[in-house]
Amino acid sequence: MRTFSMFIGLYVLLALTGCEPKTGKEKETSKFLVTSPIIKDTSVTKDYVAQIHSIRHIEIRALEKGYLKEIYVDEGQSLKKGQRMFAIMPNVYRADLEKAEAEAKIADIELRNTKLLADGNVVSQNELALAKANLEKAMAEVSLAKTHLGFTDIRAPFDGIMNHLHAREGSLLDEGELLTTLSDNSKMWVYFNVPEAEYLDYITSSDKGDNKEVNLLLANNKVFDQSGVIEIIEAEFNNETGNIAFRATFPNPDGILRHGETGSILMKVPFKDALLIPQKATFEVLDKKYVFVVGSDNVVHQKEITVTGEMPQLFMVGKGLDEGDKIILEGIRMVKDGQEVATEFVAPTKVFSELNLYAD
Repeated sequence: MRTFSMFIGLYVLLALTGCEPKTGKEKETSKFLVTSPIIKDTSVTKDYVAQIHSIRHIEIRALEKGYLKEIYVDEGQSLKKGQRMFAIMPNVYRADLEKAEAEAKIADIELRNTKLLADGNVVSQNELALAKANLEKAMAEVSLAKTHLGFTDIRAPFDGIMNHLHAREGSLLDEGELLTTLSDNSKMWVYFNVPEAEYLDYITSSDKGDNKEVNLLLANNKVFDQSGVIEIIEAEFNNETGNIAFRATFPNPDGILRHGETGSILMKVPFKDALLIPQKATFEVLDKKYVFVVGSDNVVHQKEITVTGEMPQLFMVGKGLDEGDKIILEGIRMVKDGQEVATEFVAPTKVFSELNLYAD
């Protein structure tokens, strides 16, 4: 029994000895991939919210007061120049024309009689001149009556698409009352606002007078199949926004674009010696972008950067980094500011080639 107890005690002692922690605590270290920014000439496609307008968009209004007698067109219809659109009841204006024509005939007869008398020295030349003036006045009244009568027949002033009807047959119209609108959509004017700094870059660039080509991203997130050119820059900046309006003209052969649409202008802006980094090397804190920079002592430092342009998988950095800085490429969620790390450097050319993109 005593021998058995000694055996148990020895077993327990050996077990406890085997469970003691190792005095030399082993550090687990992992290497983080780091790379450097690259400097390269590139271009950034910037987008600007845009408003799309027809090159001609006008209101069709009643030029005379009266009842709307006929409507010859329908909403959304494509019209040709000179096509009849509306007729306002012309009875009163036709009567005015007939009255004016009758008075003109009287004035013509009086002129002829006065001329006969003047040739016989019965009346003075002043009487003859007065008769001529009366006839000219009567003819002017005829012309005015014809104009008013013509205003009752409303025709399309150019080829275009008609919009919503604002009056129906039988409506009593006042002079100047809106009937519809007409849009010439053969070409479209697209307006977009550009910040002052970008305007200065554009206006001082070498290609400022070359009708810079732009594209249009539509509301369905598809790019319009026709390219446009910047033709006009407005004269004044908006004091509230600090922006100035640009106007690009787009052909619209298939009539896809309509007045009042919205979209985004896509414009390529070239940059020389741009400092580029992979997007995956960055992280955000309160809408600010940061990277982890590894110093010569292998200590991680968190640095804020300013992004001046964005491309697929790339950021263009304006402030916060230099070409020779080493930034953590992967595992940024596993480190913290002030931590000492082991690193493995990957050449930026290799990193960029593996991103499967082009930055030129």
